[in-house]
Amino acid sequence: MCRIHGYFHTTATPHEMRTVAALQRHGGPDSTGAHHTPHGGVGNNRLAVMGLDGGRQPYHADDRVQIVFNGEIYNHDHLRRRLEQRGHTFPDRCDGTILPALYAEYGDALTDHIDGMYALAVLDRRAEPRLLLATDHLGMKPLYYRFDPATRALHFSSEIPALLGFDAVRAGVRTSGLDAFLALKTPFGEQTMFHGIRALPPATTLVCPYGGTPRLMRRPAPAPAPHPCGDPRELRRTLHDEVGRLLVADVPVAVITSGGLDSGLVTALAARHRPLHSFNIAYRGRWPFDERHFARETAEHAGTVHHQIEADPAGFPDLIEDTVRHLGQPNADPIALSTHVLFRAVREAGFKVALTGDAADEVFGGYDRMRTAAEAAAAGADWTGRYLDALAVLPAARRTTLYTDAYRHHVRTVDPLPPGARHDLVHGPGTALDRITRFELAHRLPAYHLRRVDHLSMAHSVEARLPFCQPRVVAAGRALHDHQRIHDGQVKRTLYAAAEGLVPHSVLTRPKQPFTLPVTAMLAPGTPLWQYTRDHLTPARLREGGALRPEAVQALFTAQAERPDDTTALTLWALLVHEVWRDTFHRRRTEPPAPVGATAAPPSLRSAVPA
Repeated sequence: MCRIHGYFHTTATPHEMRTVAALQRHGGPDSTGAHHTPHGGVGNNRLAVMGLDGGRQPYHADDRVQIVFNGEIYNHDHLRRRLEQRGHTFPDRCDGTILPALYAEYGDALTDHIDGMYALAVLDRRAEPRLLLATDHLGMKPLYYRFDPATRALHFSSEIPALLGFDAVRAGVRTSGLDAFLALKTPFGEQTMFHGIRALPPATTLVCPYGGTPRLMRRPAPAPAPHPCGDPRELRRTLHDEVGRLLVADVPVAVITSGGLDSGLVTALAARHRPLHSFNIAYRGRWPFDERHFARETAEHAGTVHHQIEADPAGFPDLIEDTVRHLGQPNADPIALSTHVLFRAVREAGFKVALTGDAADEVFGGYDRMRTAAEAAAAGADWTGRYLDALAVLPAARRTTLYTDAYRHHVRTVDPLPPGARHDLVHGPGTALDRITRFELAHRLPAYHLRRVDHLSMAHSVEARLPFCQPRVVAAGRALHDHQRIHDGQVKRTLYAAAEGLVPHSVLTRPKQPFTLPVTAMLAPGTPLWQYTRDHLTPARLREGGALRPEAVQALFTAQAERPDDTTALTLWALLVHEVWRDTFHRRRTEPPAPVGATAAPPSLRSAVPA
């Protein structure tokens, strides 16, 4: 597990590369490597998890091909044996060491042979120089890049703040980003909150010839299993095997246990393989939705050594700023703070790897919005508007009432969804639940969940591994019929059945609730969080931004003080996160001119880029 960065068809000094590496050293504190050529350069920060004494990057067979890699290759032993039969030799058993041989044998198709989570870069100068970037099938390991069409220069890195460390990267605020953020809780697809900085989508290979334009090739997503198998025992065996494979490491491995089904099942299966430590996060004081007793019951049932972590709400103001800085762009889920604190505790306890239960809801149909939409579709009712509103910080009709006239006019024709996503969601093949699942896996899961988990775990040098993202598990879930996922008001039916006997009955029968921060209760007059929010969302700051009506935001404070509700609290939280992000990255920046054909933002909405 590492952090990677580099440049192509431009120059960067060794000092510049060291600066970029330093900005993401938390994700790879064990060693740093870089290689410069006249055509470009690549670098990495290493978090040693496999083959601790080897794995020096950049990997190379000779000086003409340099490879940097972030992630884990779970089938590296199998691939190594196959490549050895073809005459290749390897200096160590680190998983990434096989990549030069894999690229030599299969070229751009090397990703077809990798089972794992990864983002990688190949600088190939054997003939005409070219740069290849690639991401795994679900986007578990993010990769960001900026291509300048004027100079044909390309820069990339694992984290946005590090990418901004390149002298040539000047990226200002994307003015429609606020609307996308409030509509989706974070930007989806290739778009980020920065003008000119893009996220490489999941299952994508980017190839850029020297002096040319990048070409993106989307690889097929994991296909559903050929024959639907609703047998919970078969699903349990598949999960058991995959959890076992993800426990393999040369460093201590732990598990995150939230108190719900998904992490509870991972905990139970992992404990069948080896003695295990589990971690849960709760909050000092008495708050609603406290899950610590469910997590402890799960841990006792599985026989783990359990660690109960407590976060102090009094420290949330400072924590918000640190969290936003590591994420690089706003994410409206208050769980981000909990995630940050939790992985810090995991690392402080001596663990470099932790398994989580993320993605089970997307794969097996676990969200209430999925159930509601599927039931509405079955009844012939329109479901798309309600479903999309469920993804938002607040519904579309209320969202626009927060905007100034100028900003409302600016975003009126800008779809916050990625190109083609809305059409496939409404008119694509399959049932409504099929289309929703495809949308969640392709767009929401990578942007909203996986980037958050990656950035906040790696902020503390912890590798998060996700059994429910494994291709075999995704294929099994995608193959299920609708009624095997959601039926008679019950979600994740097959997964619940697979957990029988492994997870405590109290966890299986408890009402489903999100693993989140009780922000509605915590955002109340008199608390440090309330005052911190008021200090950041002042009328003067809002007028400076030019997008939000100060009187509309003041009305949110009044409503939250007098009759608090989840939507109002989440809206204030999201606006706070956005303002902290502006403070961190943009208050002294200016957006470059809008591209030809784009709608320019009103002058009052623009922010600055240093000259």
